[in-house]
Amino acid sequence: MTWTVTPERFDSPDAALLRRDYYDEVASRYWGRPATAEEIDEGLTDDGAELLVAPAGEFVVGRFDGRAAACAGLVVTDAGVAELTRVFVRPEVRGTGGGGLLLAAVEDRARALGVRTLRLDTRGDLVEARGLYAKHGYREVPAFHRRQYAEHWFAKELRTTA
Repeated sequence: MTWTVTPERFDSPDAALLRRDYYDEVASRYWGRPATAEEIDEGLTDDGAELLVAPAGEFVVGRFDGRAAACAGLVVTDAGVAELTRVFVRPEVRGTGGGGLLLAAVEDRARALGVRTLRLDTRGDLVEARGLYAKHGYREVPAFHRRQYAEHWFAKELRTTA
């Protein structure tokens, strides 16, 4: 059982399905019921995914034994600062190392773009995500924006690789 993580367009068939499944999970958890197809479509409309492309962004897809099973995005927001977004690992493969590989791939791309600080926001009910970030060196920081649904903010200072 092996993972591979590679850059991929956010709108490729595998990436689009992963983004849809990501939104389904976070919306369903938030509402406490399964999200409808219409709600998922609405949430994905104008969601900013077009920012996840070069030169100031990236989207990566993780494959577990060849099957698309995880994703993460990166958007440069200011000089030296980028935001980690849309981090998702399918529930059936959580705990197998894919989340850490996603973070490492996005951090490597961020360094290549001159990013020194990588930050993100998440909700309180997304406990697996908060655990993943803490395990990989992200620390909770004061709020750096006031977007709807954000309840916890994290940041990580990226070290340059020699």
